[in-house]
Amino acid sequence: MMPLRYRGLRHPVTQLRDEMDRLLTGFFGPPAEGSWTPTSRSQPAVNLWEQGDALVAELEVPGVTSEQLDISVIGGELSLEIHRPDPPGDGVTYHRRERPTGSFARVLRLPADVDANRVQAELKDGIVTITLPKAEEAKPCRIKVASAS
Repeated sequence: MMPLRYRGLRHPVTQLRDEMDRLLTGFFGPPAEGSWTPTSRSQPAVNLWEQGDALVAELEVPGVTSEQLDISVIGGELSLEIHRPDPPGDGVTYHRRERPTGSFARVLRLPADVDANRVQAELKDGIVTITLPKAEEAKPCRIKVASAS
């Protein structure tokens, strides 16, 4: 018997597993914070890291305009709100619809205090980059040690 090869296609068992993961995760609720599965696509993926004297957050929002985003810093949290309207669907029959629509809100706890007045956000190619400069009190401070002579 000649073995089957799947060139350029995903193996049917892999496709079945992915569909079962999508079905079961949707049934039991959203995944835990920090995990990623194909079904968590309804929540835009976010990366948050520290770079010098600032925190940087990146958020994937394909097809969203800057008018559909509301970003704010409240206390030690970054608040993200997105409104992705339903595409016009008159006379359209969807065979698969995985891109989420509607309103979405998420709050991320920041690992350091930031200067909310200097926060900047830029939307480019479906990625929002948010630069959150650290507050002066959150920056490291070098302490001079006096000698006791």
